[in-house]
Amino acid sequence: MMYIFIILGAVVVWAVFVYNDLIALVHRTGEAWADIEVQLKRRYDLIPNLVNTVQGYATHESSAFENVTKARNMAMNATGPTGAHAQAENMLTGALKSVFALAEAYPDLKANQNFLALQNELSDTENKILASRRFYNTNVRDLNIKIESFPSNLLAGVFNFSKKEFFDLVDNDVAQNPVEVKF
Repeated sequence: MMYIFIILGAVVVWAVFVYNDLIALVHRTGEAWADIEVQLKRRYDLIPNLVNTVQGYATHESSAFENVTKARNMAMNATGPTGAHAQAENMLTGALKSVFALAEAYPDLKANQNFLALQNELSDTENKILASRRFYNTNVRDLNIKIESFPSNLLAGVFNFSKKEFFDLVDNDVAQNPVEVKF
């Protein structure tokens, strides 16, 4: 009879540890997503200044600026780490490439201190977004492994823990050719 209580106690202790581990992974994943959102917001805030600076030099290139503004709005309205959000971010990256390509045609713009500062800020932000995505995806991987692995999957199923979606680039062109902000 005593062995039954010992075994039952061991199962309860195991369940508590696994449950707490799952909760910690869920919260770490949420924190990692919040880090991505902070960097994306920073990116969104830099874009109008960049567009205004470039627009002063390339006034007849309105379609490129409209595309950036449209892509920025789509990305800002996308929520959560979904494929649709990643696609909106990829569209924004592509639109930004066209603005930086425009800058090549305007030597005065490439020498403008405001443009250079914005270029450096955007480059730094892109690097931080990449690092934040890696951190998020690492936490998602760990959570998904825990949810799918035996025997923790038994407890995950009982408490309705669900797998999270990775936040990856879905556009292979963007994945292979990231934003180039160096002149």
